[in-house]
Amino acid sequence: MSPGRALFEGRGELLTVPEVAELLGMTKPGVYKWLKEGVIPGYKLGATWFIPRDDLRATLEAGRNMWRRPSEPREVE
Repeated sequence: MSPGRALFEGRGELLTVPEVAELLGMTKPGVYKWLKEGVIPGYKLGATWFIPRDDLRATLEAGRNMWRRPSEPREVE
């Protein structure tokens, strides 16, 4: 079993913000920020966010949640 699968073992198909915060060692405001920015997948129903477990795992395993530095302009000599 991959480490990503072990992290999600025993969790339901849909995760809540507090569950994701606990899993990833983040604050709840940090998880909300990532959801609003589209860094991690989620669906909002009313005022409540739901994060599909398998989609989150796939996003993390693919490294798509990693911050990337914008390309710096190159100097031309």
